[in-house]
Amino acid sequence: MEAVDLTALRTIASTEFSDIVVAVATTENKLRVVLSDASYIDFWWSLTIEGRYAHHWERRHVDGTIFRFDNAPHSKWRHIRSFPHHLHYQNDSNVQKSDIPTDPPEAVRFALQFAKTLLTSIPRPPPNH
Repeated sequence: MEAVDLTALRTIASTEFSDIVVAVATTENKLRVVLSDASYIDFWWSLTIEGRYAHHWERRHVDGTIFRFDNAPHSKWRHIRSFPHHLHYQNDSNVQKSDIPTDPPEAVRFALQFAKTLLTSIPRPPPNH
């Protein structure tokens, strides 16, 4: 099985989304993208199961939420139209259909655009004077 090109994905995150990305780190099969609100997205691809992925946006320390795109074939999500692909929306038990592409570069772009859209819709407190 061929590993995902994390160097190319790192470049996509840091250049195409420089307005929301503050840091990017890689390990053997994971890309961690730290966002401007101190949340982060871990992009993970299995090294043993072809096509298996989980892309987790950790926000519990920011506002108590998580968002995770994955394709683990849990039988309790069989009713989701895009099964086994699904999205955990705000928490682990609120599961919806997922339209995230399976191609790694497009998946990174999709998830970061999803994050950017959410981040720009969150009201910001006025600056202190």
